[in-house]
Amino acid sequence: MSTITKIALGKNGPLVSKLGLGCMRMSPVWGNRATDENESIATIHMALDNGINFLNTGDFYGHGHNEMLVGRAIKGRRDQAFISVKFGAIFYNNQWLGLDLRPNSIKNFINYSLVRLGIDTIDLYQPCRMDNSVPVEDVIGTVADLIKEGKVRYLGVSEITADQLRKAHSVHPVAALEIGYSLADRQIESDLLPAAKELGIGVVAFANTAEGLLTGDLKAPLPADDYRSHFSRFQGENLVKNLEKVAILKQMAKEKGCSPTQLAIAWVNAQGDHIMPLVSMSRRTRLPENMQAMELQFTPEELNTLHTQFSPNAILGGTYLQR
Repeated sequence: MSTITKIALGKNGPLVSKLGLGCMRMSPVWGNRATDENESIATIHMALDNGINFLNTGDFYGHGHNEMLVGRAIKGRRDQAFISVKFGAIFYNNQWLGLDLRPNSIKNFINYSLVRLGIDTIDLYQPCRMDNSVPVEDVIGTVADLIKEGKVRYLGVSEITADQLRKAHSVHPVAALEIGYSLADRQIESDLLPAAKELGIGVVAFANTAEGLLTGDLKAPLPADDYRSHFSRFQGENLVKNLEKVAILKQMAKEKGCSPTQLAIAWVNAQGDHIMPLVSMSRRTRLPENMQAMELQFTPEELNTLHTQFSPNAILGGTYLQR
């Protein structure tokens, strides 16, 4: 495997790997069981060995389990890892209860995160979403205070609108925007991505395969117990029509000698030097495939085909990624 190249996270930001490792699926989330912890830690170690230093977690992933897992993985290797942490989501018995973005709560959250991770400073700290329950200025101002205290290095934001991004950046410079982005979810290209580029903010793009839609592995209908069956994108005729689009991706992947998943990641990677694909992995066997995806190139004709067939709103129905 070749070592992943580094990019600046935002204007004049820190150097991070062009490919990020999402650690969420290493923990029990949305009712799923935790994966093998030894394999998860080995996956993080292998990623670090190959230059992937951006590790993404959240204090609510597995109710703190994910942070403790990441903490064990980076013990003795702290200087090789760039730790990104999301906060603000409240769960009980795997049920979403809402957000808590109050300043006092944020100050409480970060102390627990630092202990679970076993570190003194979080590299990138970000509210997982904004719901207007607390003014943007208060949320961002609190993280700015944590930066002054040395508990945080850089401010990030996630799942917000272009207006919220501009407001947040006016309070304190935002280094990175974390947002769902894929061939199936291109709505953010109209306002949010241009705003981030204008402000010099890096983009951490997750859900590159759109909850598995673009992997080419799905068949209609989904099993009744599949969590995706709750989303309109994966229901009835929507799924049938969407899989017809995915067939185009599968054919192109076959012609290029790669998998549809690799093609989906490569497309996100090709959207700009300031955009980092954030790929969830919990097994070492997936690492070579995802790293190889970063080396794929597209011809102008291939890009035109993808942009035409997967134009914004070409995929029917939505998921939780859409506001």
